[in-house]
Formats: sequence, C-alpha cells, structure tokens
Amino acid sequence: MTRKKKTRSLADKVQIRTGKRKDYKKWRHDNPDQVVSSRRFTQKKLKQRKLQAARKLARQQREATVIDIHPSSPEEGNKS
Repeated sequence: MTRKKKTRSLADKVQIRTGKRKDYKKWRHDNPDQVVSSRRFTQKKLKQRKLQAARKLARQQREATVIDIHPSSPEEGNKS
C-alpha cells in the first residue's frame, strides 16, 4: 500500500465534488472567510517585509547626499 504524499497545498484540504481547479477557484471566490493563509506563510512574509524595509532604510541613509541649504557664511554662496 502506498502512502499519500504530504503537501502544504490548501487545495487538497478542501473537499470539492469534482476537485477541478475551476471549482476550487469558484469556491474560494464564494467563501473568502474560509480561505486563510497559514501562520507559517504569514510569519515568513512579515519577516521578509521587515527585512526589505530595513535594507531600504540602510540604503537610503548610505546613499543620501548632504546639501548645504544655509551656508555657514554668506560669501560662500556668492562665489559662483
């Protein structure tokens, strides 16, 4: 006897008469409150977004250029 392969797919957990993809899509559309991402997926995405935000902030701070809007002495601004 063969064992059923383990899967993380939500489609296998849902009991639908025909099991066709179109029926599953229709079921998901009709029952949005029953379709929930797994905690593992949610945590993974949250971690990815935090990491992406941290990298973006570091990149912005690293590549930022300093602009002297108010020069320290008035003569410096008139030298052009």
